[in-house]
Amino acid sequence: MKLVLASKSPRRIELLSMTGLPFSVRPADIDESAVSACCPRELAKTLAEKKARAAFLDDSETVIGCDTVVAICEEALGKPKDRADAVRMLSMLSGVRHSVFTGVCVKTASGEQTFVSETGVWFYPLSDTEIFAYADTDEPYDKAGAYGIQGKGGLFVEKIEGDYNNVVGLPVSRLMRILRPIFE
Repeated sequence: MKLVLASKSPRRIELLSMTGLPFSVRPADIDESAVSACCPRELAKTLAEKKARAAFLDDSETVIGCDTVVAICEEALGKPKDRADAVRMLSMLSGVRHSVFTGVCVKTASGEQTFVSETGVWFYPLSDTEIFAYADTDEPYDKAGAYGIQGKGGLFVEKIEGDYNNVVGLPVSRLMRILRPIFE
């Protein structure tokens, strides 16, 4: 059985490497903007399923599709389009709690197992200076919600409730509960 990660995210690759399982990377080619859902949790789930299905090529494979959605008041915050969008998102997150949902779909020839992990994240109140300085770095632009907890964006986090790795992009400990029986 071959393990395939349907993502080119360096953070997901690093997290999956922690398992010790050998795997290859095959990014899924889907149009995320064409996918809609009733709520952020369902959006993360649907995108994960679509990515796993798109990357699945052979019955000898186990494919992991995943997607992370940052949400505040049921509004999904994607990756910022530009600096103004990053500033808007960070301003929304300043001083409040938001949710990070990561959908994970494990697809094999015999079916799919899908779950969504949620982590609550609280930001300290941020000054305009902090927001603008962070928006001037490269960090916010390839991340949902315009921040990376594992980088400079972690300086904004007051506390979390749930799985830290989920916020990074892959709830690897929960994923292992599915992978372990497949690869034992």
